[in-house]
Parts: sequence; structure tokens; C-alpha cells
Amino acid sequence: MGALKIFTDGGCSGNPGPGGWAFVIAAAAANAAGAPCGENIIAEKWGGEKITTNNRMELLAVIYALEYIRESAQPASLSQHAEKITVYTDSQYVQKGMTLWIQNWKLKQWRTTAKGEVKNKDLWLRLDSLASMFSINWVWIQGHAGNELNERADQLTQIAIKEISGN
Repeated sequence: MGALKIFTDGGCSGNPGPGGWAFVIAAAAANAAGAPCGENIIAEKWGGEKITTNNRMELLAVIYALEYIRESAQPASLSQHAEKITVYTDSQYVQKGMTLWIQNWKLKQWRTTAKGEVKNKDLWLRLDSLASMFSINWVWIQGHAGNELNERADQLTQIAIKEISGN
């Protein structure tokens, strides 16, 4: 079994404002001899909302990627890779939320340490439910630092923002 790599991005023009999300799903490629030689893009998608926040778009990018894997029309092409998934995000909010904060939020009935309600609880609940279906490694990567597939996700996010804002 192989592994899937998901690169996600989300952003807004203004915060709140018109926002976009995007994901790129890739799997390791092999040459004719079977040696690793880069990555094949399996899927890429994007979308947006007229009035939203950066954090909501970052969360939706991961949610839609995991839903795509779960509901893919070609499950055979993905199922051979979906045993292990690595999500690459330039959002520390998403990465830390899934690796450090979410267990405490659940224990505290979705309250923060300051006793306030967790923001974007609706999306955290969706993401938590989806993430429980897979074995996921959550990796923060610096945005705009030259990672090809992270840059692609950013480009698609910008397209989504332009589409949603009519520019």
C-alpha cells in the first residue's frame, strides 16, 4: 500500500471577506523499473464562499479533500493509496487543532481553556469525524516557500477567490 499526500490552502480577500479553499491530492509516482520518481497529482479542486474567514477556508480545504477520498468515483485508484494519508497545510490553526487542541476541546465540551466556545466548531466536528476514518499524519509547512504542490493549492485558492468575488 502506498500513501496519499494532501496539500491544502485557504484564504480570503479581507478577513472576513470573499474566500477560497483548494486541495491537491498526490501519490508517489514510479518509473518503469518501479523506482520512485516524484508524485502524480490524482485530484485537485477548489471553491469558495462570498463572506467567510481564512480559518474556515483552511478547514474546508481539508474537509473537502477527505470527503473526496471517501466518496471518490474511482475508489480503486485511491483505495490502494489511502491506507496512510499525510495532510500538508500552511495553517498552524489546522495542524495544531488536529494534533494538540481537539482532544481537550472535546473533553471540555468544545470550550477553550479561556472557557469560550471553540470557533468554527461546526467545521471541527466535520473534520474530526472524517479524520477518524483514516490514518493521518498532520504536517505544517511554511506557505510560499517553494513547495510545488503547496504553491499549486495556493494558486487554486486565488482562482477560487477571484471566481467568488467576480474579479
